[in-house]
Amino acid sequence: MKTKHISKLILIIIIVIMIQSCGSERVEPPPFNAERAFEHLTKQVSFGPRVPGSQASADCRTYFYKFFNEFNISIDSQTFVFFDPYSQTNIPMVNVIGSYSSQLTEGNPTIVLMAHYDCRPRTDYATDPKLLDEPIDGASDGASGVAVLLELAQMVSEKHPELNIDFVLVDGEDWGKSGDHVYYMLGSKEFARYGIRGKYKFGIVVDLVGDADLTIYRERLSEQHAKQLNDLVFETAMELNCFGFIDSVKYSVLDDHLSLITAGVPAIDLIDFDYKYWHTEFDTPDKCSPQALESVGRLLSEIIYNKRLWQKIQ
Repeated sequence: MKTKHISKLILIIIIVIMIQSCGSERVEPPPFNAERAFEHLTKQVSFGPRVPGSQASADCRTYFYKFFNEFNISIDSQTFVFFDPYSQTNIPMVNVIGSYSSQLTEGNPTIVLMAHYDCRPRTDYATDPKLLDEPIDGASDGASGVAVLLELAQMVSEKHPELNIDFVLVDGEDWGKSGDHVYYMLGSKEFARYGIRGKYKFGIVVDLVGDADLTIYRERLSEQHAKQLNDLVFETAMELNCFGFIDSVKYSVLDDHLSLITAGVPAIDLIDFDYKYWHTEFDTPDKCSPQALESVGRLLSEIIYNKRLWQKIQ
């Protein structure tokens, strides 16, 4: 009798081990197309500075809409008006949300990947004083994060992960003047206002990731508020030997992840805050590289496609 019980117990243990071992197998993501992602970067810049309310901003959104439609990613927009204290005028702003829904299994969690597409309306650190009130091209500061997300959106439309993803492209992240923190992150604040607590398993903000000399450290506020997620991302980056990732804390950055965190979503910021062309007239595509976009995209795709990784986040 005891022998039968022991045999059953051994059988159960073997089955459990087999199930766990199957669930721990690595899934190979599709290759991240760095050149195609870089084309998304240059295309955004070609519209001109995507300052909120401008024709360039509207043209860029049309590009996003056509892209998401082409790959059957459902689209939503959040239109809002911001009263600008500097010009004393109303500025229309628009967030673009592309939603991918996995059909592989029911009850899949949803994550949010976010980047801002707007350009800074002024050049804080212009070498030519005449350019101080002119907008920047925003190649890395805006277009790079969006470029990574667009390439990931195409990837998941072609090879489906077991995860739902909202690709959120926000407006008005970079509006405020230096020191006026309340006038930054306008689009992500609007997005968070719609009651997103409990909707997302986690969020990752991608900003300033185009630098040819990429250096991404752990951001301090991400470390404080979503350490488990930060650990997963940087441990995965080290395992994949991703170019430009440095596993130590360096900066505290006020960025769109704070809107998500405040709304109750564990979120981190992947940002190269050592980008020397930040808020200058030199933030142009020639300072960026496909290799930088590929490094970030390859990391995110590894997490997206591997259930054993994103399941770790509680």
